[in-house]
Amino acid sequence: MAGTAFITRVILRNYRSIKFCDVPLRSLNYLVGPNGAGKSNFLDGLRFIADSLNTTLENAIRSRGGISAVRRRSNGHPTHFSIEVSFRHENNYSGIYKFEIVAKKSAGFEVRSEECRVTSFFGGDSFYRVENGVVKSTNLKTPPTAALDRLYLVSVSGTPDFRDIYSQLSKMGFYNLNPDAIRELQSPDAGEKLSRDGGNISSVVRALDQYPVVKGRIQEFLSQIVSGVESVHCRSVGPKETIEFKQQIQGSRHPWNFYAENMSDGTLRSVGFLVALFQTRMGKESKIPFIGIEEPEVALHPGAAGVLRDALNEASEFTQILVTSHSPDLLDDSSISSEAILAVRSEKGITSIAPIDIAGRTAMRDRLYTAGDLLRLDQLMPDPDYAPNQISMFDDEESA
Repeated sequence: MAGTAFITRVILRNYRSIKFCDVPLRSLNYLVGPNGAGKSNFLDGLRFIADSLNTTLENAIRSRGGISAVRRRSNGHPTHFSIEVSFRHENNYSGIYKFEIVAKKSAGFEVRSEECRVTSFFGGDSFYRVENGVVKSTNLKTPPTAALDRLYLVSVSGTPDFRDIYSQLSKMGFYNLNPDAIRELQSPDAGEKLSRDGGNISSVVRALDQYPVVKGRIQEFLSQIVSGVESVHCRSVGPKETIEFKQQIQGSRHPWNFYAENMSDGTLRSVGFLVALFQTRMGKESKIPFIGIEEPEVALHPGAAGVLRDALNEASEFTQILVTSHSPDLLDDSSISSEAILAVRSEKGITSIAPIDIAGRTAMRDRLYTAGDLLRLDQLMPDPDYAPNQISMFDDEESA
């Protein structure tokens, strides 16, 4: 069963190394290219939305080094960047969300424009457009006041018209797992969502105890990656928590128990990867509509690539997934279609992102090469002639 893509299209302008990109997304997406090509910048553009909604726009910009570090650096010195996403939420609604941020001459930033339109499949549109801190149009009878330094979607998140899309965009999860953060003793929390570095994984594993089928799948995949591992559990250590592994040891009748501090980086990254993927099945209310994971193959034996692919395929039936990778082994499977791959390249500091070119698509379609083969041959290239079928509702605007 194919999953449903929540984010169907992403348009970035002047975001870090990305001058412009306009790409479609499916339920499972591989963002592939060399180190330093800009894969993380694309994923960070989506994470910027979630960070801005979960905290504040100022915090999202400051945590990335300020507006000068977020906007693209070039001789033209653009003063702005913009992010636009098209979305579809199962069988309920679809729409677009877009904002443009501009640097002020003195210091700081302001929201030049922001727009959201949600079209219900049962009929009716909810919409607003804000320009320079003024609400220009909306279907809301009593719209909140807009401000130059914050996103208006936060202000309208309490209204029935925009509550759900705010919730979905703010729930998106992005992961750059850190074995040291997983290894450390952790403070307990509700375990509703894995943190970006995996620093609360013990609490999420504890929450997964309520969903034995889901946790069972995590443990089955983990046992295929790490020989002898039978299960993983949350264990209290005084006021803190950690994860404990049960692993069969040669010559022993019973499995031994190992805390996270005794496990390898590869094992900890593996369990973090699997928990990140399958946490979305913990219940409808906690469902995460989009999961982005950076380089899941790091610190793992190439032989684990097939298990990673199987886990990605299964999890993508329940949530949308985008992974960044430069691993030929992960892509070395003829069942991966060319449509699932976005190729990333960088030339003179400018990132290009697009579906793979016609030569690559033809080679994969005719089963001459897998995506992994093309990556090894350095022939996995963005299509220079790619033109989206859709037309952005902002394409008639000139960026300053």
